[in-house]
Amino acid sequence: MKTITLKITIFLLFILFASNFYGCGYNTLVSLQEKVNSAWSQVENQYQRRADLIPNLVKTVEGAADFEKSVLTEVTEMRSRVGQTKITADDLNDPEKFAKYQKAQDNLSSALSRLLVVTENYPQLKSNESFLQLQSQLEGTENRIAVERRKFNEAVQEYNTSVRSFPTLIMAKIFGFKEKQYFKGKEGSDTPPDVKFDFKKEEKKDK
Repeated sequence: MKTITLKITIFLLFILFASNFYGCGYNTLVSLQEKVNSAWSQVENQYQRRADLIPNLVKTVEGAADFEKSVLTEVTEMRSRVGQTKITADDLNDPEKFAKYQKAQDNLSSALSRLLVVTENYPQLKSNESFLQLQSQLEGTENRIAVERRKFNEAVQEYNTSVRSFPTLIMAKIFGFKEKQYFKGKEGSDTPPDVKFDFKKEEKKDK
């Protein structure tokens, strides 16, 4: 009889312990996860907006005489790869998938940067109203991407801190809440660019 009573007491204590943690841990994790998912959707919206601008940008630039086709080809290819590299909110805790997604997006950013640099050599584009509008929209979108990525990282940091902290880490392990991935700076982004000037060419121009 004492054994049965002891078992019932232990069971009731366990239920009480679990219910307390459920209220102060599980709900918190759900709320923070939804915050991460919401931030992620905003990142995706801005990336999609950028992808939608690219076809018109490429079409406009193609009209410039003797424009460097390799640059346009690279942008088109990078956009295609981005379209093939999709992840969902459920994949945010997968380091491999997330790294692949970020790499594809960063490669597209680099290709677009090179495109805009090359366009500086074409005066007719600088006076093309359509190009100027697209360029402005693209630059604005890049800024919004940076802002939304920062907000996403902040949401992930808050969520991951909760997942690793006591007592919510108990609920995290029981219900399978895993740490999410962050956006990281592009490789080499912390290294100043190596700018070199060809003084011989400059001297020739002066002559």
